Amino acid sequence: MADTRNCEQCGAVFAPRREHGRFCSARCRVAWNREKTTDPLAEGNALQWSITAMRDTTERLPRVRAWDRRRAFTVIGEAVWWVTIVDGTLVRYHPETYDRVMACQPPAERGLIEETLAGLRFVRNRMGHDVDHVDFIRLDAHHPGAADGRITDWRWNPLPEPSHASLSPRGQAWEMARYHAYQARLAGHTVGEVFGRAAAFLKVAAATATSATEVSAHSY
Repeated sequence: MADTRNCEQCGAVFAPRREHGRFCSARCRVAWNREKTTDPLAEGNALQWSITAMRDTTERLPRVRAWDRRRAFTVIGEAVWWVTIVDGTLVRYHPETYDRVMACQPPAERGLIEETLAGLRFVRNRMGHDVDHVDFIRLDAHHPGAADGRITDWRWNPLPEPSHASLSPRGQAWEMARYHAYQARLAGHTVGEVFGRAAAFLKVAAATATSATEVSAHSY
């Protein structure tokens, strides 16, 4: 039973397809939203606020220089946080819109985006707990001009496979999928490339979700 949960609408036991799955079906999710969400515009505003925070943080990254390591790691950590917050909010509350925008991407780009976001979830889950910031980032301290360079040129380090013994079988599978995504799409790639790809997709998905929420609000 560790791999199942109860639907928040009807109470039925189901096996979630996604980490944030809360409902056994789209019908239950829609019913829950109609019963619990009294102000659709407030939900849209909360998403927009999160998107603004993500955009502001990711746009600060190119302005931070490598010599200011404390600020650099702080901004990178904030960017990881806000990207995954926006991604999780969209997956949880706007799954149809999220899937539709993702499906509109070219097949090759779709895989890159999905695995980049999964890799950033892996970073979020482990940064500051099992792994330090420095372990995630290759500083290239001996490279000429590295101290004056931008942190968007830093690269993510490959990491050894983590232990997931304390997780349920489904939890282990999700975390291993995130780890492999990290190794494939973050390790060896620059900070700027990774956040640029993730933020670009999430801005489009959030704008689409916000528009849909506004239409829904005016229909009440």
